[in-house]
Amino acid sequence: MSVIVALFWAVLAIIAYIYLGYPLWAYLWSRLRPRGWKRADIDPPVTIIMAVRNGAARLRDKIDHLLTLDYPAERVEVIVVSDGSDDGTNEILTAVTHPRLIPIICPEHRGKAAAVNEGLRRARGELVVFVDIRPKLEADAVRRLVSNFADPGVGCAAGELCLRTEGHDSNTQAVSSLYWRYEQQIRKWEAIAGSPVGVYGGFYAVRRELARELPPGLILDDMYQPLGVVCQGYRSVLDESARVWDIWPRTSAGEFKRKVRTLAGNFQLVQVAPWLFDRKYGLRFQLISHKLLRLLTPYLLLLLLLLSCWLRASQPYSGLLVAQALFYALALIELAWDIPFLRRIAGPASAFALLNAAAVVALFRFLFMRQSLWELWVPAESRPPAKAAATSADS
Repeated sequence: MSVIVALFWAVLAIIAYIYLGYPLWAYLWSRLRPRGWKRADIDPPVTIIMAVRNGAARLRDKIDHLLTLDYPAERVEVIVVSDGSDDGTNEILTAVTHPRLIPIICPEHRGKAAAVNEGLRRARGELVVFVDIRPKLEADAVRRLVSNFADPGVGCAAGELCLRTEGHDSNTQAVSSLYWRYEQQIRKWEAIAGSPVGVYGGFYAVRRELARELPPGLILDDMYQPLGVVCQGYRSVLDESARVWDIWPRTSAGEFKRKVRTLAGNFQLVQVAPWLFDRKYGLRFQLISHKLLRLLTPYLLLLLLLLSCWLRASQPYSGLLVAQALFYALALIELAWDIPFLRRIAGPASAFALLNAAAVVALFRFLFMRQSLWELWVPAESRPPAKAAATSADS
């Protein structure tokens, strides 16, 4: 029995470390060992790369938006890569003529990584800014992002993602607000003390000479590229003033599929970039604490529940068993019915359950999915309503 008790508290301690201990460490490290960096108003040549798949409805507006940002026009080139589109995207790209627009049409659908690599081969700017078709950059976002590269030690800079949550159910609203603020805050503390282990992939920049070609089929370029920069001796930083607006899936089903894809990408990253865990790069502790341990959480939670059942005859284990049962019951009720008066409490519970369930499915997809992982994509329900199809579509 003493072994079971010790195992119970060990599992509980690991879970507490994942969600509370590591964030506390990141906060304290950012306060005790802050590393500032220089910002200045500079205007080096910039290449904006956007990979798009079937984005015809948004494409014209997006190109106009990128070509009219608050940055010296003569120092910006925009490369748009069509990844095997078949909805009119290619026709739009060939029809739009602009001296600073470079269209690249890939006849086959090979995934974002392959499309980005095509863009990198044509990039001429000193800095490369990666954007997605859906997010809306604030007018001065590129200028503010570029200002971070006045520090010669900065090799990657990412903007601040602001999420809109109108029309979301309580579960996805909790993911887009509560969970994202939690995640973004950890990244900010990591950046203050050194470098974050990941950035928002819809808007970040790297020095062109530091940019790596992405492995075929890679999902998480927003981890692979910034971490590759850090491994070359440079910093990756976050700039809260360089803001971009986006919206994630509005329903639990859509958010679940999005997270499965992202979490499968974490397993894939370990497979394609084991060098990230080399001690000489100093990333191993952060990667394990911030990313990999979270992938173990659903199994730890299950083990904790089973151990609580085993020890239920005595306190405090019986009370903890009841607390777990109530928590999961709230999550299931909210996922099934979305009861208004329970949203404030049950929304975060259902979001937590959804994210951990997605981690389990992600592992099975990574291990057993026959087609390439990049074929996992955000579902169509996250796209604009049909009546807006003439002006917007997802990437």
